[in-house]
Amino acid sequence: MNTGTPTSPATPGTLTYGVLVPVDVYFDDLDSFGMLHNSHYGVLAERAWVTYWQKREIPFSKDWVMLDDGFNVAKELRIVYETPIDRPGAYGVHFWVDRLGRTSMTYGFRVCAPDGSGTYAQGIRTVIRLDRTTLRPAEWSEPARALSTSLLRPEQ
Repeated sequence: MNTGTPTSPATPGTLTYGVLVPVDVYFDDLDSFGMLHNSHYGVLAERAWVTYWQKREIPFSKDWVMLDDGFNVAKELRIVYETPIDRPGAYGVHFWVDRLGRTSMTYGFRVCAPDGSGTYAQGIRTVIRLDRTTLRPAEWSEPARALSTSLLRPEQ
């Protein structure tokens, strides 16, 4: 039985909100059962999120420390596993913003096929933007708010 077929097939190219970012699963991401280790689904979502923001010039310092809006911490991470990934290769992460607060943001995500079809796992992650000096919650900048607002999921 091929366990690597995602559930809830969708028609490729029909994403109506959010963004689809390509990610790779490597051989060493697989556990001793030959499946993507459960902790790596969150890592894939995080990598896709960081890649998306970096390409939109959320700044890093010369020593790769995230600055300003990129300086945030996770408050919550929830993942529901649908179907195991059982081989290395190209996949996708479809993500969107569910809620944008003054200092926090909750985004949803799906680990899926590269074309956005199907779902291997889905979840949410809430982050809090921090001031680097005080480590207290800080407001998102206007550019970050605009970028995040463009990813808002329509009301369902």
